[in-house]
Amino acid sequence: MAKKLKDTDYLFISTYLHSRERDLLTSARMERMIEAPSAEEAVKVLTEIGYGEFDASSQRELGSILAQEQEKLFQDLYRFVPDKAVVDVFKVKYDYHNLKALIKARATGTDASGRLLLDAGRVSAEEMRRAVWEGDYGILPAALRRAAEEAVEMLSATGDPQLADFLLDRAYYEEMISAAKATGSGFLVSYVQATIDAANLRSAVRTLRMKKGADMLRRVLVEGGTIRADSVQAAALGGNLEDLYRSTNLRQAAELGTAAANGGSLTAFEKACDDAVTAVAAKAKSVPFGVEAVISYLAAKEIEFTAVRIIMSGRMAGISGDTIRERLREAYV
Repeated sequence: MAKKLKDTDYLFISTYLHSRERDLLTSARMERMIEAPSAEEAVKVLTEIGYGEFDASSQRELGSILAQEQEKLFQDLYRFVPDKAVVDVFKVKYDYHNLKALIKARATGTDASGRLLLDAGRVSAEEMRRAVWEGDYGILPAALRRAAEEAVEMLSATGDPQLADFLLDRAYYEEMISAAKATGSGFLVSYVQATIDAANLRSAVRTLRMKKGADMLRRVLVEGGTIRADSVQAAALGGNLEDLYRSTNLRQAAELGTAAANGGSLTAFEKACDDAVTAVAAKAKSVPFGVEAVISYLAAKEIEFTAVRIIMSGRMAGISGDTIRERLREAYV
């Protein structure tokens, strides 16, 4: 039986990560990037906090530098985190991202360009590519292997990539919450549950916006959050989403979601969903040491990567500063 870890086992890594927080992309740094006279000057703000240099006019290089930072983050934490399974919970989504891209590429007979794949999962991008191309999923973790086989079978039987995506999304959240519970960290479970709650609210609003009904909701809603999937479905179909989420941290998101479902803007709604999840992660800010410090830092970096993509993509496209600000999520720091 594995030794039960104590908060003090995380003393070194907690101290290390707290020292690294000074290099996170703060609200003030985001504003400097938005207000910089050029996209090249915006990139300099990132190099000041440890990012490599990249072409400020290239989406491909932006994607590459973010992928490198994600890989570096996980490699760094793997060296010091007492329980690697905590980090793996955050790596799960990259496995499913790569799996989706490769299954679609194989089905259409196209080459999955390397820029679509992220080498930040538990399984390397190259190993995943080989598994899908050869149809041999034995090297994949059990849950991921089952999901891959089922998705390939569904795609072959229906020819509908959307159905395969629904299946993989469901498997992703199921594996993520299962892996979080296996770590024994209540804080990590609450963070993943918040992620699932936000995902279900997004799915409900998008389904209503597309004028779809119960069949679609049954496919896109997943279990594992604090609110049951059938409760979300009933509220969505009954026009009571605001009531369902009134006592949760997704209250504002649900209010904005009702407007978005009726044709309003999705931007503020999507932002409110992400900000609600960030608020859960931020509860660990005052924890001096423990597994919570690792989880909150990983969540903070996820928020940072999203912000970098929004700001730099906006700068490349010549989007106004005000529009970029509207799309930005709340900063962790």
